[in-house]
Amino acid sequence: MMDDIINQSSRMDIPATTRRVQRVRHELRRRELAVVRVERPSPQFARVTLAGDELAGFVSASFDDHLKFMPGDDAGGEPIRRDYTPRHYDAAAGELAIEFALHGHGAASDWARHAAVGQRVVIGGPRGSFIVPLDYDWHLLAGDATALPAIRRRLEELPAGARAIVLAQLDAADRLPFTTAARLDLHWIDPAADLAEALRGLALPPGDGYAWAAGEAAAMARLRRVLVDEKGLAKEAMRVAAYWKRGASGHHENLED
Repeated sequence: MMDDIINQSSRMDIPATTRRVQRVRHELRRRELAVVRVERPSPQFARVTLAGDELAGFVSASFDDHLKFMPGDDAGGEPIRRDYTPRHYDAAAGELAIEFALHGHGAASDWARHAAVGQRVVIGGPRGSFIVPLDYDWHLLAGDATALPAIRRRLEELPAGARAIVLAQLDAADRLPFTTAARLDLHWIDPAADLAEALRGLALPPGDGYAWAAGEAAAMARLRRVLVDEKGLAKEAMRVAAYWKRGASGHHENLED
């Protein structure tokens, strides 16, 4: 997914502010870890904390990094391999937290519903990071429940004085407060609503901004068209990903032309 180190500063056709976005590669390693804590912060989310000696040297440099999560085989004997965001890594404590959106009945989310201390899992990666600088004039973060771990991590990383606009599509019971030093303009969106329509009715601030969004494939395709065709945002100033696709399992795709 992120195979090359790209120095975008050499591309003179991209505005200077967007040239600062970079991809970097990390050593790809498999690590066997143990579950040390399981929490249910809200009905639709499970937070599973992993630890183990093999976690030493783990690197996650960006809020939307993805590791390959491999808890074993599904009911049909097929290996479970899903992409998840490293929600929080505490190097001093030697712990890694992953938050699972418990939507539907996929193999990984079913595992997370019943996760227990002592269970063993394998993770791989992240193999790279897509690093978006913190000093844009504004940051748009949008998505459904599957995007919330990345959105929460990004908000925690943004410094005081940063401006963040969040479109969060969640059930009311899962709408927990965000932790951030940034100036937050928060818009809760009902799960039955169209995220692209919510974006269409939102006036983006002036200045140099960056948009990040993730969620269901068709919904993200519509949202990206609004960003490009109606909001006039440069394609280099956004990252829109399909974290899942209705009717498919294990889907992950970064949406481009």
